[in-house]
Amino acid sequence: MKVRISGNSLRFRVSRSDLASLQADVRIETAIHFAPEPDARFTYALERSSSAQKLAVRYTPGEVTVLLPAAQANAWSGTEQVGVYESLDIGHAERLDILLEKDFACINGTDAQNADTFPNPAADVGC
Repeated sequence: MKVRISGNSLRFRVSRSDLASLQADVRIETAIHFAPEPDARFTYALERSSSAQKLAVRYTPGEVTVLLPAAQANAWSGTEQVGVYESLDIGHAERLDILLEKDFACINGTDAQNADTFPNPAADVGC
């Protein structure tokens, strides 16, 4: 799983194996370490939730977890649907945009770069 943070938006790009794990109710998480100290890291995670009615975010210091309702996870996983998008009201007249997207193969990428990605729908498009 890859993360992109820009302003008030959080975007996860999910691989094929990540999405399969999510469907099996396995929490997907990755951490980035900023220094040798054990607490100098930031963890980002995606969980399938049977209790959530809509996409939600849980934040604790050093960790952000996106909770994806099971029905949305099923629809996303079992179809050609590219992603799940939600704009959450976070108070103080602000919003947090959440984007969960399938990680597509790069058209000019190597086999190693494209390992575990989804087929790119634009790969066969001619000029």
